[in-house]
Amino acid sequence: MNELDRQQRLWVAKQAEKLRRGRISRREFIRRAALAGFGFTSMYYLAACQPAAPAPTQEQVQATVGPESAAEPLTDQQKFLKEVGGQFAGTTLRIVSESTPPSRAISQIMQEEFIPLTGINVEWEQLPLDQVLAKISQDTAGGLGANDIYYWDQAWVGRFVNDAVDPREMMAKADLAYPDWNFDDFLPPLVENIATYQGQLAAIPYDIPIYIMMYRKDVFDELGLSVPTTMQEYLDVIQAINEAKAPEMYGTTGQWKSGHYSLETNMTAWLWAHGGSIYGPNEQPAINDENAVAAMEYMLELGKYMPPGATTWDWSGEADSFTQGLAGVYISWGEFFPSFDDPEKSKIVGLAEPAACPQEIALRTKAETSFDETPGISHQGGSSLAISKFSKNVDAAWIFLQWATSSDITTRASLLGGGATPIRKSNFEDPRIKENNRVMPGTTRHFDVTFDAIMNRMGTEPHLPAWASLSVDSFAVELGKMTTGQQDIQTTLDNMAKAAAEAVG
Repeated sequence: MNELDRQQRLWVAKQAEKLRRGRISRREFIRRAALAGFGFTSMYYLAACQPAAPAPTQEQVQATVGPESAAEPLTDQQKFLKEVGGQFAGTTLRIVSESTPPSRAISQIMQEEFIPLTGINVEWEQLPLDQVLAKISQDTAGGLGANDIYYWDQAWVGRFVNDAVDPREMMAKADLAYPDWNFDDFLPPLVENIATYQGQLAAIPYDIPIYIMMYRKDVFDELGLSVPTTMQEYLDVIQAINEAKAPEMYGTTGQWKSGHYSLETNMTAWLWAHGGSIYGPNEQPAINDENAVAAMEYMLELGKYMPPGATTWDWSGEADSFTQGLAGVYISWGEFFPSFDDPEKSKIVGLAEPAACPQEIALRTKAETSFDETPGISHQGGSSLAISKFSKNVDAAWIFLQWATSSDITTRASLLGGGATPIRKSNFEDPRIKENNRVMPGTTRHFDVTFDAIMNRMGTEPHLPAWASLSVDSFAVELGKMTTGQQDIQTTLDNMAKAAAEAVG
């Protein structure tokens, strides 16, 4: 790394400390990080501070143990951790990550299984993403090796790619190969869009929230409606439900909170589905072309059939409205689906169904955009894990990383962590996942649709450093003016295009 890069990383770490001490706002930190070339795409972080769900209990963890779990005596996995992992007993590994559902689940399993079996001590620090960036920036700027494993927002992969151990080099170490780990089992779109930079594998996929369609089957049956497969059919069924049911139930619902990342992610689904994109070729903004105008007209039409509170809700409020029976169908983050079958939270237990999003009217290719933007109606928000090249415990870290991203552990994290970690083909085929494919708290009834969304419909936002600031400080603010009637479509898009051009520099 050159001196400028080193100084930028140290500066970002200082800004994060100012944020931690309350000297600057979170929004100001995002802006300053963007100036130094660091963006954010995490839905958890950009959702602002929300209370974290509790870690799973020991009983819940035990209930997910399967035939290839290292917790089971005589399995190859337990033998490997004891014999190969045991060679590193007494070693301390340090991990820094965002506090997400899979992180809380896997760290709990780790305490009960990985640490006792290997004798490797693991200190897993789970922090807000700004503090994760600060620690990684400081660590890499000085080559300190203070953390052995990094958690990366997908927007950081290009910036830190040279600070990580090449996973393929580690895969070549046959004596350290975790039983049945099988890299080819990871879903290829996640490897390409979350863990790779310009064709170079830099990390291992870890987490994948993604958009799917969710609808009320009882309402569809009552009104004789078919599940929509086109954008026009989607609008038609929303209008039909609204006409028959409003104001007790509206056709759809939304996450249209002004100035919030949720509004921006909602916009991208319609933008991509109408053949638009944020950037076109050669890093030129495309957000104000005729495709984008058509997308915003469609989006505002949907808004006519939403509950009045939709302009104040983020994705949690949107999901709550559906859970309480206020809407007939909507497209958003599939990880909320399990809450619909939880009788402690939901008035619609057993009544919701998942479905593939309607087919896009048109779709640009990745080659027709810039900054790795990949159009697709199923917007994603994934992350990855990487081994620091400055680590003094690379081999031990690789053993842990394989265990944490193994089929068994990612399956169990999907069951324990809200359904946001199905990153392998085998996760979707696992009997434990299929066992929960029924109406119950923690259901996996949506996983077949999630798999299709990842493999065939996944949309990825631009990976440019200023993205977090651009998407929240500019796009979500301008869109808020549009959705509340303060500003027309063309003015909104022109302002967004201007900001997109300035973000490139």
